[in-house]
Amino acid sequence: MAKLILSMDGLVLKEIPLSKERMSIGRKASNDIQIDNLAISGEHAAVVTILNDSFLEDLNSTNGTLVNGQPAKKHFLKNGDVIELGKYKIKYVAEQVQRADAADFEKTMILRPSTLRPGSEVTAPAAATVAASATADDTQANKPMHSAPEAVTATTPPPVAAPASGAVQILSGANAGRELMLTKTLTTLGKPGVQVAVIAKRPHGYFITHVEGKQYPVLNGQPIDAQAHQLADHDVIEIAGIKMEFFLKG
Repeated sequence: MAKLILSMDGLVLKEIPLSKERMSIGRKASNDIQIDNLAISGEHAAVVTILNDSFLEDLNSTNGTLVNGQPAKKHFLKNGDVIELGKYKIKYVAEQVQRADAADFEKTMILRPSTLRPGSEVTAPAAATVAASATADDTQANKPMHSAPEAVTATTPPPVAAPASGAVQILSGANAGRELMLTKTLTTLGKPGVQVAVIAKRPHGYFITHVEGKQYPVLNGQPIDAQAHQLADHDVIEIAGIKMEFFLKG
């Protein structure tokens, strides 16, 4: 599990495991990581973790957030990155075995026969099936003395294909009618400083998670909470006042 190491002036104050999908950082006591210092905004930043990937989001803080010495509004975290909030530093630590890049992630996707399309067949290894052998007594009683050996039947599972790709179509606003293919592991949607959510492409489907904003995204007319929610074909999402439809392209 990845973790954050909070320090000031070279002194480690605490280690915080990223045990939640969204960890908020700020001066208010309601934050997951509270830093009681006037240089820190009430809700300063958040770290969102989905599977083995984490990214930092500055929540429109007064004094801003630095990553490796550079101002950052949104930053995909890598092992060893240092987040700076005023005099405080937060180091992001993740074991390399936990960090799968996009190519490795794609290799873990479940293959389902229901989404098979021409030209997308993948041959699976053959599995040998052998019937249970009879007992010695049954063999003597029921089989001819010179019977041929029982045949071993090898069966090959039907070819399977990757699940359908996800996409969203904008239903309202200036970009109405536009389609966005969800080809990345993480796709960010919304308006920074107002409302932001991410759609994560996981091996068993697509999930939407709230990242930024006082109001949560609306899914099929109902606000979601801070946890990830799996999307179904033709779900209607509303983020920052823009409606969009999630669908699967077979």
